Amino acid sequence: MKNFAAAGGLALALAVGMTTVADAQERVRWRVHSAYAQAMPIAGPTAWNIAEDVETLTDGNFDIRVFEPGAIVAGTQYYDAVSEGAVDAAYGSPGFNVGKNSAYAFFAAVPFGPGAGEMLAWLRHGGGLELAQEFYARDNIHMLPCGILPPESGGWFRKEIKTLEDLRGIKMRFLGLGAKVMEEFGVSTQLLAPGEVYQALELGTLDGAEQSVPSIDRGLGFYQIAKFNYFPGWHQQSTVQELLINKDSWDKLSDSQKRTVELTCESALVQQFADGEAGQYEIMQQNEADGVATMEWPQEMLDAFRTAWEKVLDAETGANADSARVWESLAAFRENYKVWGERAYLK
Repeated sequence: MKNFAAAGGLALALAVGMTTVADAQERVRWRVHSAYAQAMPIAGPTAWNIAEDVETLTDGNFDIRVFEPGAIVAGTQYYDAVSEGAVDAAYGSPGFNVGKNSAYAFFAAVPFGPGAGEMLAWLRHGGGLELAQEFYARDNIHMLPCGILPPESGGWFRKEIKTLEDLRGIKMRFLGLGAKVMEEFGVSTQLLAPGEVYQALELGTLDGAEQSVPSIDRGLGFYQIAKFNYFPGWHQQSTVQELLINKDSWDKLSDSQKRTVELTCESALVQQFADGEAGQYEIMQQNEADGVATMEWPQEMLDAFRTAWEKVLDAETGANADSARVWESLAAFRENYKVWGERAYLK
Protein backbone atom coordinates (compact mmCIF):
# COMPACT_ATOMS: atom_id res chain seq x y z
CA MET A 1 0.00 0.00 0.00
CA LYS A 2 2.89 2.31 0.82
CA ASN A 3 4.36 1.62 -2.60
CA PHE A 4 1.02 2.36 -4.26
CA ALA A 5 0.70 5.56 -2.25
CA ALA A 6 4.20 6.61 -3.17
CA ALA A 7 3.59 5.84 -6.82
CA GLY A 8 0.29 7.72 -6.72
CA GLY A 9 1.96 10.69 -5.09
CA LEU A 10 4.70 10.68 -7.72
CA ALA A 11 2.11 10.47 -10.51
CA LEU A 12 0.15 13.36 -8.99
CA ALA A 13 3.29 15.45 -8.66
CA LEU A 14 4.22 14.71 -12.26
CA ALA A 15 0.71 15.55 -13.42
CA VAL A 16 0.74 18.84 -11.55
CA GLY A 17 4.16 19.61 -12.97
CA MET A 18 3.04 18.76 -16.49
CA THR A 19 -0.10 20.89 -16.07
CA THR A 20 2.02 23.82 -14.95
CA VAL A 21 4.29 23.45 -17.97
CA ALA A 22 1.30 23.06 -20.30
CA ASP A 23 -0.34 26.16 -18.84
CA ALA A 24 2.86 28.10 -19.38
CA GLN A 25 3.05 26.90 -22.97
CA GLU A 26 -0.57 27.77 -23.61
CA ARG A 27 -0.33 31.35 -22.36
CA VAL A 28 -1.29 33.61 -25.24
CA ARG A 29 -0.60 37.27 -25.90
CA TRP A 30 -2.39 39.00 -28.75
CA ARG A 31 -2.24 42.46 -30.25
CA VAL A 32 -5.65 43.56 -31.51
CA HIS A 33 -6.55 46.64 -33.55
CA SER A 34 -9.91 48.35 -33.13
CA ALA A 35 -11.46 50.36 -35.93
CA TYR A 36 -13.42 52.24 -33.26
CA ALA A 37 -12.07 54.51 -30.54
CA GLN A 38 -12.81 53.13 -27.09
CA ALA A 39 -14.67 56.32 -26.18
CA MET A 40 -17.19 55.90 -29.00
CA PRO A 41 -20.58 54.79 -27.64
CA ILE A 42 -21.81 51.19 -28.02
CA ALA A 43 -19.34 49.75 -30.55
CA GLY A 44 -16.31 51.58 -29.15
CA PRO A 45 -15.74 49.63 -25.91
CA THR A 46 -16.48 46.22 -27.43
CA ALA A 47 -12.94 45.18 -28.33
CA TRP A 48 -11.74 46.15 -24.85
CA ASN A 49 -14.64 44.29 -23.24
CA ILE A 50 -13.77 41.18 -25.22
CA ALA A 51 -10.15 41.44 -24.09
CA GLU A 52 -11.19 41.79 -20.46
CA ASP A 53 -13.62 38.88 -20.63
CA VAL A 54 -11.10 36.58 -22.30
CA GLU A 55 -8.46 37.39 -19.71
CA THR A 56 -10.90 36.80 -16.85
CA LEU A 57 -12.21 33.51 -18.23
CA THR A 58 -8.67 32.18 -18.75
CA ASP A 59 -7.34 33.35 -15.37
CA GLY A 60 -4.93 35.69 -17.11
CA ASN A 61 -3.48 33.07 -19.45
CA PHE A 62 -4.84 34.83 -22.54
CA ASP A 63 -3.76 38.44 -22.60
CA ILE A 64 -5.19 40.70 -25.33
CA ARG A 65 -3.86 44.21 -25.76
CA VAL A 66 -6.21 46.39 -27.80
CA PHE A 67 -4.93 49.36 -29.77
CA GLU A 68 -6.83 52.50 -30.71
CA PRO A 69 -7.34 53.40 -34.40
CA GLY A 70 -4.10 54.67 -35.88
CA ALA A 71 -1.84 53.24 -33.20
CA ILE A 72 -0.75 50.39 -35.49
CA VAL A 73 -2.81 50.83 -38.67
CA ALA A 74 -5.41 53.33 -39.88
CA GLY A 75 -8.92 52.88 -38.49
CA THR A 76 -10.62 50.83 -41.19
CA GLN A 77 -7.51 49.61 -43.01
CA TYR A 78 -6.87 46.52 -40.93
CA TYR A 79 -7.49 43.69 -43.40
CA ASP A 80 -3.92 43.29 -44.65
CA ALA A 81 -2.49 43.70 -41.16
CA VAL A 82 -4.56 40.74 -39.96
CA SER A 83 -3.91 38.67 -43.09
CA GLU A 84 -0.13 39.14 -42.83
CA GLY A 85 0.05 38.77 -39.05
CA ALA A 86 1.12 42.33 -38.24
CA VAL A 87 -1.68 42.10 -35.65
CA ASP A 88 -3.28 38.95 -34.31
CA ALA A 89 -6.80 40.28 -34.78
CA ALA A 90 -8.87 43.37 -35.54
CA TYR A 91 -12.33 44.55 -34.57
CA GLY A 92 -14.53 46.34 -37.10
CA SER A 93 -17.25 45.59 -39.64
CA PRO A 94 -17.24 43.60 -42.90
CA GLY A 95 -18.32 46.71 -44.78
CA PHE A 96 -14.86 48.17 -44.26
CA ASN A 97 -13.33 45.39 -46.40
CA VAL A 98 -15.18 45.88 -49.68
CA GLY A 99 -11.97 47.01 -51.38
CA LYS A 100 -10.74 43.43 -50.96
CA ASN A 101 -13.97 41.72 -51.98
CA SER A 102 -17.22 43.56 -52.58
CA ALA A 103 -19.12 40.50 -51.35
CA TYR A 104 -18.07 41.35 -47.80
CA ALA A 105 -20.65 44.16 -47.82
CA PHE A 106 -23.46 41.58 -47.68
CA PHE A 107 -22.17 40.28 -44.35
CA ALA A 108 -22.39 43.74 -42.81
CA ALA A 109 -25.75 45.15 -43.93
CA VAL A 110 -28.08 44.93 -46.91
CA PRO A 111 -30.33 47.80 -48.11
CA PHE A 112 -33.96 47.05 -47.29
CA GLY A 113 -32.56 43.93 -45.70
CA PRO A 114 -32.96 41.98 -42.50
CA GLY A 115 -33.13 43.33 -38.99
CA ALA A 116 -30.83 41.98 -36.32
CA GLY A 117 -32.82 38.85 -35.50
CA GLU A 118 -33.20 37.74 -39.09
CA MET A 119 -29.60 38.62 -39.92
CA LEU A 120 -28.25 36.52 -37.06
CA ALA A 121 -30.58 33.66 -37.98
CA TRP A 122 -29.17 33.64 -41.52
CA LEU A 123 -25.58 33.81 -40.31
CA ARG A 124 -26.02 31.04 -37.76
CA HIS A 125 -28.53 28.77 -39.46
CA GLY A 126 -28.78 29.80 -43.11
CA GLY A 127 -25.20 29.34 -44.27
CA GLY A 128 -24.10 32.98 -44.05
CA LEU A 129 -21.28 32.44 -41.58
CA GLU A 130 -19.91 29.48 -43.51
CA LEU A 131 -19.66 31.63 -46.64
CA ALA A 132 -18.03 34.50 -44.78
CA GLN A 133 -15.43 32.23 -43.20
CA GLU A 134 -14.74 30.56 -46.55
CA PHE A 135 -14.05 33.91 -48.24
CA TYR A 136 -11.89 35.30 -45.43
CA ALA A 137 -9.89 32.07 -45.16
CA ARG A 138 -8.53 32.69 -48.67
CA ASP A 139 -6.48 35.49 -47.13
CA ASN A 140 -5.43 33.62 -44.00
CA ILE A 141 -8.19 35.15 -41.84
CA HIS A 142 -10.75 33.60 -39.51
CA MET A 143 -13.92 35.68 -39.11
CA LEU A 144 -16.32 35.74 -36.17
CA PRO A 145 -19.49 37.86 -35.92
CA CYS A 146 -18.81 39.84 -32.76
CA GLY A 147 -21.52 42.45 -32.36
CA ILE A 148 -24.62 43.76 -34.09
CA LEU A 149 -26.20 47.19 -34.16
CA PRO A 150 -29.89 48.07 -34.57
CA PRO A 151 -31.13 50.25 -37.45
CA GLU A 152 -29.04 53.27 -38.29
CA SER A 153 -30.34 56.69 -39.06
CA GLY A 154 -30.70 57.46 -42.75
CA GLY A 155 -28.04 60.15 -42.73
CA TRP A 156 -27.13 63.64 -41.52
CA PHE A 157 -27.30 66.58 -43.92
CA ARG A 158 -26.37 70.23 -43.77
CA LYS A 159 -29.47 71.15 -45.76
CA GLU A 160 -32.97 69.72 -45.96
CA ILE A 161 -33.42 67.05 -48.62
CA LYS A 162 -36.87 67.51 -50.14
CA THR A 163 -36.46 65.74 -53.46
CA LEU A 164 -34.14 63.31 -55.17
CA GLU A 165 -32.70 66.22 -57.11
CA ASP A 166 -31.46 67.70 -53.83
CA LEU A 167 -29.08 64.74 -53.53
CA ARG A 168 -27.36 65.39 -56.81
CA GLY A 169 -23.82 66.65 -56.41
CA ILE A 170 -23.54 66.39 -52.63
CA LYS A 171 -20.53 64.73 -50.99
CA MET A 172 -21.38 62.16 -48.35
CA ARG A 173 -19.73 59.58 -46.13
CA PHE A 174 -21.49 56.29 -46.84
CA LEU A 175 -20.73 52.61 -46.24
CA GLY A 176 -21.08 49.53 -48.38
CA LEU A 177 -23.98 48.69 -50.65
CA GLY A 178 -25.98 51.72 -49.57
CA ALA A 179 -23.24 53.94 -50.97
CA LYS A 180 -23.75 52.43 -54.42
CA VAL A 181 -27.45 53.19 -54.20
CA MET A 182 -26.77 56.82 -53.32
CA GLU A 183 -24.38 57.10 -56.24
CA GLU A 184 -27.32 56.31 -58.53
CA PHE A 185 -28.72 59.71 -57.52
CA GLY A 186 -25.54 61.66 -58.16
CA VAL A 187 -24.12 61.52 -54.63
CA SER A 188 -20.33 61.42 -54.38
CA THR A 189 -19.65 58.91 -51.60
CA GLN A 190 -16.56 58.34 -49.51
CA LEU A 191 -15.80 55.68 -46.88
CA LEU A 192 -14.13 57.43 -43.97
CA ALA A 193 -13.27 56.00 -40.56
CA PRO A 194 -15.61 57.19 -37.80
CA GLY A 195 -13.05 59.51 -36.27
CA GLU A 196 -12.45 61.31 -39.58
CA VAL A 197 -16.04 62.28 -40.40
CA TYR A 198 -16.57 65.25 -38.07
CA GLN A 199 -13.57 67.14 -39.40
CA ALA A 200 -14.69 66.53 -42.98
CA LEU A 201 -18.13 67.92 -42.15
CA GLU A 202 -16.59 70.86 -40.33
CA LEU A 203 -14.28 71.71 -43.23
CA GLY A 204 -17.09 71.32 -45.76
CA THR A 205 -15.43 68.50 -47.65
CA LEU A 206 -18.59 66.53 -46.79
CA ASP A 207 -22.16 67.77 -47.10
CA GLY A 208 -23.61 64.84 -45.23
CA ALA A 209 -22.80 61.54 -43.59
CA GLU A 210 -24.25 58.28 -42.44
CA GLN A 211 -22.35 56.49 -39.75
CA SER A 212 -24.46 54.58 -37.27
CA VAL A 213 -27.22 54.81 -34.67
CA PRO A 214 -27.99 58.22 -33.12
CA SER A 215 -25.98 57.69 -29.94
CA ILE A 216 -22.82 56.86 -31.87
CA ASP A 217 -23.43 59.73 -34.28
CA ARG A 218 -23.92 62.17 -31.41
CA GLY A 219 -20.71 60.99 -29.79
CA LEU A 220 -18.97 61.85 -33.05
CA GLY A 221 -20.47 65.36 -32.96
CA PHE A 222 -22.55 65.31 -36.15
CA TYR A 223 -25.42 67.19 -34.49
CA GLN A 224 -23.23 70.27 -34.14
CA ILE A 225 -22.90 70.75 -37.90
CA ALA A 226 -25.50 68.75 -39.83
CA LYS A 227 -28.93 69.78 -38.57
CA PHE A 228 -31.14 67.42 -40.59
CA ASN A 229 -31.18 63.79 -39.45
CA TYR A 230 -33.24 61.40 -41.61
CA PHE A 231 -35.03 58.15 -40.80
CA PRO A 232 -35.46 55.27 -41.43
CA GLY A 233 -32.03 53.86 -42.16
CA TRP A 234 -33.18 51.90 -45.20
CA HIS A 235 -29.57 51.07 -46.05
CA GLN A 236 -28.71 49.36 -42.74
CA GLN A 237 -31.53 47.86 -40.75
CA SER A 238 -28.86 46.00 -38.80
CA THR A 239 -25.08 46.09 -38.98
CA VAL A 240 -22.84 43.15 -38.12
CA GLN A 241 -19.52 43.74 -36.38
CA GLU A 242 -16.62 41.37 -36.90
CA LEU A 243 -13.56 40.05 -35.17
CA LEU A 244 -11.01 39.15 -37.85
CA ILE A 245 -8.28 36.84 -36.59
CA ASN A 246 -5.03 35.91 -38.29
CA LYS A 247 -5.57 32.24 -39.10
CA ASP A 248 -2.11 31.23 -37.88
CA SER A 249 -2.84 32.87 -34.53
CA TRP A 250 -6.25 31.19 -34.41
CA ASP A 251 -4.93 27.74 -35.26
CA LYS A 252 -2.38 27.94 -32.42
CA LEU A 253 -5.14 28.24 -29.83
CA SER A 254 -6.41 25.26 -27.90
CA ASP A 255 -10.03 24.23 -28.33
CA SER A 256 -10.78 25.78 -24.94
CA GLN A 257 -9.19 29.09 -25.93
CA LYS A 258 -11.05 29.15 -29.24
CA ARG A 259 -14.33 28.52 -27.46
CA THR A 260 -13.57 31.29 -25.00
CA VAL A 261 -13.15 33.78 -27.86
CA GLU A 262 -16.33 32.54 -29.53
CA LEU A 263 -18.36 32.89 -26.34
CA THR A 264 -17.10 36.41 -25.66
CA CYS A 265 -18.19 37.33 -29.17
CA GLU A 266 -21.62 35.87 -28.45
CA SER A 267 -21.77 38.06 -25.35
CA ALA A 268 -20.75 41.10 -27.39
CA LEU A 269 -23.59 40.44 -29.84
CA VAL A 270 -26.19 40.53 -27.08
CA GLN A 271 -24.64 43.50 -25.28
CA GLN A 272 -24.33 45.67 -28.37
CA PHE A 273 -27.85 45.04 -29.55
CA ALA A 274 -29.35 45.72 -26.12
CA ASP A 275 -27.28 48.88 -25.68
CA GLY A 276 -28.21 50.04 -29.16
CA GLU A 277 -31.93 49.56 -28.70
CA ALA A 278 -31.99 51.12 -25.23
CA GLY A 279 -29.96 54.22 -25.91
CA GLN A 280 -31.53 55.98 -28.89
CA TYR A 281 -34.71 57.78 -27.86
CA GLU A 282 -32.99 59.93 -25.25
CA ILE A 283 -30.25 60.88 -27.70
CA MET A 284 -32.79 61.84 -30.35
CA GLN A 285 -34.49 64.08 -27.79
CA GLN A 286 -31.15 65.69 -26.96
CA ASN A 287 -30.45 66.24 -30.65
CA GLU A 288 -33.78 67.98 -31.12
CA ALA A 289 -33.06 70.19 -28.09
CA ASP A 290 -29.82 71.17 -29.84
CA GLY A 291 -31.64 72.25 -32.98
CA VAL A 292 -31.58 69.05 -35.01
CA ALA A 293 -34.66 68.38 -37.14
CA THR A 294 -35.62 64.69 -37.03
CA MET A 295 -36.87 63.99 -40.55
CA GLU A 296 -38.56 61.04 -42.26
CA TRP A 297 -37.84 60.05 -45.82
CA PRO A 298 -40.93 60.57 -48.00
CA GLN A 299 -42.37 57.29 -49.27
CA GLU A 300 -41.68 58.24 -52.89
CA MET A 301 -37.98 58.63 -52.06
CA LEU A 302 -37.87 55.31 -50.23
CA ASP A 303 -39.49 53.70 -53.26
CA ALA A 304 -36.86 55.28 -55.50
CA PHE A 305 -34.06 54.03 -53.21
CA ARG A 306 -35.50 50.52 -53.35
CA THR A 307 -35.69 50.58 -57.16
CA ALA A 308 -32.10 51.80 -57.34
CA TRP A 309 -31.05 49.07 -54.92
CA GLU A 310 -32.48 46.41 -57.21
CA LYS A 311 -30.40 47.84 -60.05
CA VAL A 312 -27.27 47.91 -57.88
CA LEU A 313 -27.94 44.35 -56.74
CA ASP A 314 -28.18 43.08 -60.31
CA ALA A 315 -24.91 44.79 -61.19
CA GLU A 316 -23.10 43.57 -58.08
CA THR A 317 -24.17 39.94 -58.33
CA GLY A 318 -23.44 39.96 -62.06
CA ALA A 319 -19.91 41.28 -61.55
CA ASN A 320 -18.84 39.22 -58.55
CA ALA A 321 -19.48 35.49 -58.27
CA ASP A 322 -18.97 35.65 -54.49
CA SER A 323 -21.66 38.30 -54.19
CA ALA A 324 -23.98 36.15 -56.28
CA ARG A 325 -23.42 33.19 -53.94
CA VAL A 326 -24.06 35.27 -50.83
CA TRP A 327 -27.19 36.85 -52.25
CA GLU A 328 -28.56 33.49 -53.38
CA SER A 329 -28.12 32.20 -49.84
CA LEU A 330 -29.58 35.27 -48.14
CA ALA A 331 -32.50 35.65 -50.55
CA ALA A 332 -33.49 32.00 -50.16
CA PHE A 333 -33.35 32.28 -46.39
CA ARG A 334 -35.41 35.49 -46.40
CA GLU A 335 -38.07 33.93 -48.60
CA ASN A 336 -38.47 31.07 -46.17
CA TYR A 337 -38.26 33.40 -43.17
CA LYS A 338 -41.36 35.24 -44.41
CA VAL A 339 -43.47 32.24 -43.44
CA TRP A 340 -42.57 33.08 -39.86
CA GLY A 341 -41.69 36.75 -39.97
CA GLU A 342 -44.82 38.00 -41.70
CA ARG A 343 -47.09 36.14 -39.29
CA ALA A 344 -45.29 36.27 -35.97
CA TYR A 345 -44.68 40.00 -35.62
CA LEU A 346 -47.17 42.82 -35.31
CA LYS A 347 -47.11 45.09 -38.35
